[in-house]
Amino acid sequence: MTSMATKYSPLSFTIFSSLLLILLATTSSSAQAIKAAHGFSSIKEATVKDIQLAFKQNQLTSRKLVELYLKQISRLNPVLKGVLEVNPDALYQADKADHERKFKAHGSLSPLHGIPILLKDNIATKDKLNTTAGSYALLGSVVQRDAGVVTKLRKAGAIILGKATLSEWSQYRSNAVPSGWNARKGQGKSPYTMGDPCGSSSGSAISVAANMAAVSLGTETDGSILCPSSNNLVVGIKPTVGLTSRAGVIPISPRQDSVGPICRTVADAVYVLDAIVGIDHYDNATIETSQYIPKGGYAQFLKTNGLRAKRVGIVRDFYNIGNDTIATQIELVVSPVRSLADLIAFNKENSKLERLDYGQDLFIKAESTNGIGNAEKAALLNLAKLTREGFVKLMTKNKLDAIVTPGNIVSRVLAIGGFPGVIVPAGYGSDRKPFGLCFGGLKGSEPKLIEIAYGFEQATKIRKPPKLTT
Repeated sequence: MTSMATKYSPLSFTIFSSLLLILLATTSSSAQAIKAAHGFSSIKEATVKDIQLAFKQNQLTSRKLVELYLKQISRLNPVLKGVLEVNPDALYQADKADHERKFKAHGSLSPLHGIPILLKDNIATKDKLNTTAGSYALLGSVVQRDAGVVTKLRKAGAIILGKATLSEWSQYRSNAVPSGWNARKGQGKSPYTMGDPCGSSSGSAISVAANMAAVSLGTETDGSILCPSSNNLVVGIKPTVGLTSRAGVIPISPRQDSVGPICRTVADAVYVLDAIVGIDHYDNATIETSQYIPKGGYAQFLKTNGLRAKRVGIVRDFYNIGNDTIATQIELVVSPVRSLADLIAFNKENSKLERLDYGQDLFIKAESTNGIGNAEKAALLNLAKLTREGFVKLMTKNKLDAIVTPGNIVSRVLAIGGFPGVIVPAGYGSDRKPFGLCFGGLKGSEPKLIEIAYGFEQATKIRKPPKLTT
C-alpha cells in the first residue's frame, strides 16, 4: 500500500522570514481604529482586548454589552440562524460580572471575565439552556453537569450568552442533511454569501462573523471547526485531541473529537483556549495531553513576528482517509431518548418535524455495528500506521514547524492523528466566497501554530465584517 508520505508529493518548502512580513504588510489593509481612543460605541468587530479596556475605563458594563449582542441577535438571527437560543440568565450573569469587577483588581481577572460567549449546541450546560445537537429528540432533557469546558469558562468569569446552531447531530445523522441545517432552527447562512456556512460548528462561526457574539466555542471531529471558520472569514483553533475536555459534549468519535474556539481574531481565540485547556477527570485523555500545555499559557505566543524563521510546508495533494465510527453514548439525567436506536425511532415517529426526507443513513449504519471487532481494530492500526509513516514522517524528516493549506483540505489528516490546526482569514475566491489558510502541526504544536497564525493575521489584516442590510 502506498503510504501517505508519497501521496503528499509534490511538496515545496519555504522559510517565512522578515522579508515575507514586509511583503505581506505592504499589501495589507490599514489596521482598524482603536475603539478606546474615542470611547466604546459599537460591538462591531470589538475584540476581547477592546472590551476589557472599555470595562477598565468605565465606558462599558457587561450588562450593556450583553444587551448590545442581544439586540444584534434579534436583528440578524431571523435570517442568518446562527443562534439557537439565548440564555435567560445572561443579564443576571452580566450583573454578577459587573459587581465582581468593582471589588477585584482588573489585572487579577481573566481576559474572558464579563465576556459573552456562545456555545455549540452539543456542549452541555446545566442551566436553563437546552443541549440538543439541534434535534427535537433532546429538547427538555436535563444533563448531569456542565461540560468540562463550560466549568472552566464559568470559573474564568465568562457569560454564557446562549447556544449556537449546528449541523444537526454534528452532520452525522445522514450524508444528505444540508450543512448548517438542524430541525430546531432550520438552515443557517453565511453572512458573506447567504449560502453554505459549512458545518458542523456553523452557528458558532456565523454568529461571531456577524458580530452576534464576542467569542464562541465549536467542536470538531473532522473539519467542523476549520471549515465553517474558513467559509465565514473567522479564526478557528482545533486543538490537539485531549487538550480540551470532551466530557459533557455529545460525542462522535473519542479518538478524534476536540473542542475549540471560533472567534474573529487569533488573540481572542487564544484567550478562549487558555481558559478551557487542562485536566478534567471526567475525560481521561486530558491527563496525558496536559503535558503539552506551556507554562504561562498560550497568550505569550501572540507575536507579530511569529512567521519569522518558521519552516512551513505547502502541501498540494492529500491521501483520502475514511470516516471514523459514530459514538452513541449520551450523558443525560432526564431524556426521552437513551440510545441511538431511540433516536432512529424518534425521527421515524416525527418525520415531518425532523425532516426525515433528509434521511438518517449514518445513524442506521452505526446502529447495525457491534462495537470494535477485529476488522475495526485492523482499520485503527492501519490509520495509526498511515499517520506515523505519512504526516509524522513528513513533518519530522523535513523539520517543519507546520504545513499550510487553503481552506480545510488538511482536516482529515489532522483528524485521524489527533493533530491541531489553526485557520485564519486569507481572502476571497473568484465567487467572492471567503476562505482561510489552515496551519497544521504535530501534537502539542499549538505554540508554533499560534505564532505563525498570529504573525500572518497581523501582517495581512484580511478580515472584514460582512455587509449586512438586514
